[in-house]
Amino acid sequence: MIKKGLLALLFVGATFIGCQENSTEIPNEQQVTVDMTDFYLFTDDAQDLSKTAQKGKDKNCYSMEVLNRQLNEIPGLYKKMYDVEHATRKFLAGKGKPTNGGGGSGGGGGTTDVDVAPINDGLGIVNIPVYVHVVYSNSNQNISNAQVTSQINVLNEDFRKTNNDLNLPSGTTFANDATDAEIEFTLANTFRYANARTSWGTRNEVKAAYPPVTPSTHLNIWVAEIGGGILGYAQFPGGASATDGVVISPQYFGTTGFVAAPFDKGRTATHEVGHYLNLRHIWGDGRCRQDDFVADTPSSDGPNYGCPSYPTVNCKTPDMTMNYMDYTNDACMYMFTDGQRNRMRAILVAGGARASLAGN
Repeated sequence: MIKKGLLALLFVGATFIGCQENSTEIPNEQQVTVDMTDFYLFTDDAQDLSKTAQKGKDKNCYSMEVLNRQLNEIPGLYKKMYDVEHATRKFLAGKGKPTNGGGGSGGGGGTTDVDVAPINDGLGIVNIPVYVHVVYSNSNQNISNAQVTSQINVLNEDFRKTNNDLNLPSGTTFANDATDAEIEFTLANTFRYANARTSWGTRNEVKAAYPPVTPSTHLNIWVAEIGGGILGYAQFPGGASATDGVVISPQYFGTTGFVAAPFDKGRTATHEVGHYLNLRHIWGDGRCRQDDFVADTPSSDGPNYGCPSYPTVNCKTPDMTMNYMDYTNDACMYMFTDGQRNRMRAILVAGGARASLAGN
């Protein structure tokens, strides 16, 4: 009996060791520590920015205001978005650190430029299929197929860094930051809906009237008059599938047809799709004290408008006013950074919040 017991223990020990050797877990990933102490979702300056818009500034994007409202109305949304952020940070932490430390955009920033290396996530070029829902009350809002196509072209140019606007000012430290996100977009279908309603607001009512089509595998964009001078708004990863996607007013969609300067180069969609892929505004929606969670976008104390000269200095560093996630005119924004690229791609990998868009 003793011999049989000893043999059984040896067998169990050998099996345990064998399982460890054949484990698919990666030790380095198991040891990754994720710091979430700076995480936030609610923003306290949305009302202030809305007042700014009423004083003559366009309220370009309403995504954070929509998020604030949804966090109050939808139980469990905060936890879902916290988990998305935790998974994003864990993945990126497992891929390495910025090339040189210091500075960055977090908590007031600093004066040292941060250079982030593009991660190798194994995905290659990701192609996202797009459904466009055109909701119109008049012939102008019933935008042409050519206008829809022009917007898809802009998304591809901006996310692949093939646009003709990339002309960084002399003396800028951002030359190494502009990136090819290796994300492309293909128009899967355009749906058209006539509706007498003249504006739809920001409570996702247009999505309720015309629900998204397979939102887990397709980016849905509603082209409908929002009203109130608002250009667009998007839903961040982690929200309900019934409201997932982007809404843009027709005059700010694409580059031809029914478009209105200075937002007539398709950058509203680029900005909102950035939110949809988990990017924040570069000023963190909280002045110098808050972060956009991207190391190579400098801190700022608020949005920039128009076409600012360089350098526009806030929070001790020049603002990256040419970044798609600011509020400058379409002609004066023309880049994502490597850090933003990495953040977007982190939600497309297997296990990421939008992995199914990439076929994972």
